Amino acid sequence: MPDTTPNERLRALPSVDALLRTPEAEALRPALGAERLTTLARSVTDELRAELRTGGDGGRDTPGAPGSPDGARESLLAEAARRLARAAEAERARGLRRVVNATGVVLHTNLGRAPLSEAARRAVSQEAAGYCTLEYDIETGARGRRGARAESLLAELTGAEDALVVNNCAAAALLVLTALARDGETVVSRGELVEIGGDFRVPDVMAQSGTALVEVGTTNRTRLSDYERAVTERTRLLMRVHPSNYRIVGFTAAAALEELARLAHERGLLLYEDAGSGALTDLAPHGLAGEPVIRESIRQGADVVTFSGDKLLGSAQAGLVVGRREVIERLRRHPLYRALRADKLALAALEATLDAYRRGEALHEVPALRMLSATRDEVERRARAFAERLRTRPGKDSLAFEIIEGASAVGGGSAPTTHPPTALVALTHARLSASALDERLRRGNPPVVARIFEDRLVLDLRTVADAEEAELLDALSALSDT
Repeated sequence: MPDTTPNERLRALPSVDALLRTPEAEALRPALGAERLTTLARSVTDELRAELRTGGDGGRDTPGAPGSPDGARESLLAEAARRLARAAEAERARGLRRVVNATGVVLHTNLGRAPLSEAARRAVSQEAAGYCTLEYDIETGARGRRGARAESLLAELTGAEDALVVNNCAAAALLVLTALARDGETVVSRGELVEIGGDFRVPDVMAQSGTALVEVGTTNRTRLSDYERAVTERTRLLMRVHPSNYRIVGFTAAAALEELARLAHERGLLLYEDAGSGALTDLAPHGLAGEPVIRESIRQGADVVTFSGDKLLGSAQAGLVVGRREVIERLRRHPLYRALRADKLALAALEATLDAYRRGEALHEVPALRMLSATRDEVERRARAFAERLRTRPGKDSLAFEIIEGASAVGGGSAPTTHPPTALVALTHARLSASALDERLRRGNPPVVARIFEDRLVLDLRTVADAEEAELLDALSALSDT
């Protein structure tokens, strides 16, 4: 506003009440509520006031006649209304929203890891969202045990005597170490003192639990004799930790789980395995070798095993604990269990997912397993059919695309050396860079999360549900019109 002085511009600044009476504010009121809308309006006017005091003009590309007081007032009010709408949109974008995952990372930690099956979604929304039998026994009319059916299914599927469910795998490790080894020692290989995503470090969890960490062996080689020498009268647990998100290869050695079980039981100790992602079935035929199969860990003598619910199992976030009945009962009776137990929504999703395993339909019904087991040729057929549909869309001339070779990822700290071959839809735009395309897709509704490879935006349909393809086509069509 070059024709007005700073004081005149400040006097033209709209009041909060004036801003709240604009059509933009009225449109936002139902979604935000009067109190939050007022707070945002006050923040916008404070921001404009600060800019005007430091010599700004409150937005140069605003309508009105800036040379007159009325023009300045109109211009600033329009700018304030635009900023209010942008602030509301930014606030909405920070909330939990559904996204289309086109990255090819199946268990994408930042995007919520495993998507739920249709049965699990129905269980959450239709069975557990309202009143439900969380701790109520319909047969007797008395109080029931939380998670009883999920725990029964877990025991059945893993061959364990009993099971327990808590809210995540770190919580499961903390509960086991606290209940079974507090004020004693836990022996673990130096090569298994891992840090997993989100600053979860095995030594830190041990310290918090009150057990003393006893490291044995070296980073790459730990023998059974190393464990034998470390056992003292203070030893409570032998612990094996699956490395999850890294691998040591080459000159390596590790004691077999059966050997550790034999040593633990000869010395009157318990063997605890933190299996990380875990797996209820052998996924090696689908290219995922090296992940512990929980039933095998139980068969080989582990007294207690913990693993995640939202990784290779393909359900909601949960820490799953299986093992000997007397050990699980000690965990269930511990005061810490109440603070860590799972909620009704997670339990509902877990029950439905485990039921698919019991029926032998997990590979078909659990999305994460279906994605991981898809072959490269299957993904390519989808990609080519998708490209043909995109080719028929209007405005396609500005968007170029081709099918190229690529690799997907398991994600979630699982099978870090496994990269399933895939076919990618590679996109370039006549006027927008790959990073600009990426930003446009992220800001869409729903947001589409892709990745950039060799200066092109690439889409991996391995992680895109069939029902999401239409939304993805719409998002790309909007890019074509840019």
